[in-house]
Amino acid sequence: MTEGNPYLHNENTNGLIREYIPKKSSFENISQTEITIIQNRLNDRHRKILNFHSPKEIFLKEVSRKMVA
Repeated sequence: MTEGNPYLHNENTNGLIREYIPKKSSFENISQTEITIIQNRLNDRHRKILNFHSPKEIFLKEVSRKMVA
């Protein structure tokens, strides 16, 4: 996995979130259910930086690997 600049990765994630929640939106108007849906969509989204795997796939692979060790 490419390390790169964490600031840029965070900015990319912010951009992905903005596809669902426009800038200057009040989070008071967004339900926990909506946030969970967005979270799941982003965690299931394949990313070039992860060699076209999703964050969820990478996480589950790491957890599984650690449980075996």
